Amino acid sequence: MTYDKKRRKATSKIRSFFRIILQLLIFLFVAANLLNFRVIQTSDNRNDTELANQVETITEYNFIRTIAPYAQESQEKYNVLASLTLAQAALESNFGQSGLAAKYYNLFGIKAYGNVPTVTLETKEFENDKWVTVKAQFRVYDGWKESVEGHAYLFTKGTTWNPKQYASVLAAKNYKEAAKAVQTSGYATDPAYTEKLIQMIESYGLDQYDKI
Repeated sequence: MTYDKKRRKATSKIRSFFRIILQLLIFLFVAANLLNFRVIQTSDNRNDTELANQVETITEYNFIRTIAPYAQESQEKYNVLASLTLAQAALESNFGQSGLAAKYYNLFGIKAYGNVPTVTLETKEFENDKWVTVKAQFRVYDGWKESVEGHAYLFTKGTTWNPKQYASVLAAKNYKEAAKAVQTSGYATDPAYTEKLIQMIESYGLDQYDKI
C-alpha cells in the first residue's frame, strides 16, 4: 500500500470518528433542550395554576372586605352576627360571582314574597334525600348593601307564616350556635348547611368581624 493510500485511509477514519462525535453531540444537545422544555413547561403550568389560585383567593377576600362593613352594621342594628352574614353571603353567592348576586344583587338566595321586585331562576333544593332542580322567584335588590339589610330583615321579622321563625338565630351567642340555628330554622334544605357555614367562617377567619 502506497503512502498516499495509507494517508487517505487514515483521514477517512478520522473523518468518520469526528462525524460520530458530532452526531453524538447533536443528539445530546437536542435531548437536553427537550428535557429543559418539559421542565419549563411543567413549571409554567404549575405557575399558571398557582397564579389562578392566588387570583381566586384575592377575589374572595376582596368580596369579604367589601361587604364586611354592611355585615357589622347589621350586627349592631339587628344582632345578626357579622360572621354568619359573611359566611352565608359567600356560600350562597360563591363570593358574589353567582348570576343571582352579580346581576340581581341577591347574596343570600332569598326568595321573593309579596309586591317586591323579583326574578325567576332555576335553583337546587334537597328534597326526598336527593338534589332536584326547581324554578323559584328570588328577590331583586338595588345593591349588596340592600341585600344584607334584607337578610337581617328576614331574621328579625321572620316569615308571614311564622314571625319568630329565626328567633334562635338572633339569640345565638357565637357563630357555631348561629350556624346551627339557621339550619334548624329552615333557612336551607342542604343537610350539610351548618357544617359548610362553620367551615367558611373558620377558613376565612370571619369571626374576627364579630368583635365590633
